[in-house]
Amino acid sequence: GFVAEAIGEFSTSAWRDTSGRDHAGLLTADDLARWQIRIEPPVAVDFAGRYEVLKTGPWGQGPVFLQQLRLLESVGLLDHEVRSAEWIHLIVEAAKLAFADREAYYGDPLASDIPLDQLLSSEYAGQRAKLIESTASLQLRPGSPEGWTPRLPNLSGPASMVDIDRARMSGTGEPTVGPLGQSRGDTCHVDVVDRWGNFVSATPSGGWLQSSPVIPNLGFPLGSRAQMFHLDPDLPNSLRPGVRPRTTLTPSLAMRDGQPWMAFGTPGGDQQDQWQVSFFLDLVQADLRGTANLQQSIDAPMFHSTHFPSSFYPRDARPGEMIIESRIGEPAIAELRRRGHIVEVAGGWTLGRLSAVMKDGERLKAGANPRGAQGYAAGR
Repeated sequence: GFVAEAIGEFSTSAWRDTSGRDHAGLLTADDLARWQIRIEPPVAVDFAGRYEVLKTGPWGQGPVFLQQLRLLESVGLLDHEVRSAEWIHLIVEAAKLAFADREAYYGDPLASDIPLDQLLSSEYAGQRAKLIESTASLQLRPGSPEGWTPRLPNLSGPASMVDIDRARMSGTGEPTVGPLGQSRGDTCHVDVVDRWGNFVSATPSGGWLQSSPVIPNLGFPLGSRAQMFHLDPDLPNSLRPGVRPRTTLTPSLAMRDGQPWMAFGTPGGDQQDQWQVSFFLDLVQADLRGTANLQQSIDAPMFHSTHFPSSFYPRDARPGEMIIESRIGEPAIAELRRRGHIVEVAGGWTLGRLSAVMKDGERLKAGANPRGAQGYAAGR
């Protein structure tokens, strides 16, 4: 139709991008004509004998949430006080291991062989959990599930932090929460449950609008998710025709006792499956005690690691660094620093963009992020 034709014609013409030079696009009208919607089964793991979490396949980063659950169950996280220094330390260290595997193995499973069953196995998690020590790791350590060899992209990146700063100033790079919580534009997320218990969790983001030119004949820009590809050849997430990029988009569904229980998610790039993990674990530990409160778990002090490479150009990594809201308190911050974490303290209400809906018996519940007045919960 005329939409595909306009996109194809526009993509063949060169336009000025953030490099300061003119480049043509890669899409053709034929690409759009051949595209088909696919319905794919979710990937899932059980947790704590009562819960099951369902995520996207490895074309999103969803399985990294599940890998973290497996690791944290192996190290006995539920035995520790919620948001104690030990609890936070274990979550951050598990994230480092899971996200290292994301870098080495995730991509479009229709185009690359990905050892997903092995990555999500309890046996593999038990082996990997032995790497978690009482002090912070400063290494990127992908595993070798059942003998697979990790394939990492060239992580040398820009020559200096000056280049990274220049890239950020020119409009490229991570679109979401900066090192100390400043927001520079973000993804969107929505969760819905109806009276019959049908759940939807969606993160319908194509990148960010301000860096993509508007197609004059159509009045809207293209998405910019192809920025997630690596240009190194022969990687699971290498740029190839007809292949989906490995995105950071990661909506979530959860079951409890075999019944649909909750839909949840958040904007936040690489932080999505870190903020969601701490929220989910906070809520589960309260639910096991019979004291769960959806909004309280969303409001609880948030944190995340910037240890592993960013999914966005210039893909910088800050080994050992973590960002945490000041509300966590000085004793926990001091203990995390004693363990070797490079702790950057953000404002008390600056991290996390979570929303969630729940069916608890016959009651429907919803909660949303109060930070920056960016989210809301509503019922009718």
